[in-house]
Amino acid sequence: MVIDDRKRKETGRVGESVAAQFLERKGFTILDRNYRKPWGEIDIIAEKNEIVRFVEVKTLSRENIPDISREMSDYRPEEQVHPAKLRKIARTAEMYMNGRGDQREFQIDVVGVFLNMRTRQARCRLYEQVL
Repeated sequence: MVIDDRKRKETGRVGESVAAQFLERKGFTILDRNYRKPWGEIDIIAEKNEIVRFVEVKTLSRENIPDISREMSDYRPEEQVHPAKLRKIARTAEMYMNGRGDQREFQIDVVGVFLNMRTRQARCRLYEQVL
């Protein structure tokens, strides 16, 4: 059980790093990562075109998928971000913006990461304005 938990955390950590690189390649500026408050956590806070993006990262590790792109069409990471999680992210995002006196527009996005830890291959998919 401890090994599975460590493996899950490592997969999540790698997935978040891959997602940050993916967003940067798409023109985003990363403002913060793993922003935590007692009522919620935000994986990545980024900015693009003067809009602050609060990004939830969902990573799926698949070691034996010959064609990751096929898996991407079957798995929808945004479906794993449940309404209660979105409410926590929204509340945390509002606190983040208010705490900085930032009046800019913001939105909540999801990045799905399909990761093969063995081969170090990954694919990402961005879902914008999920809430």
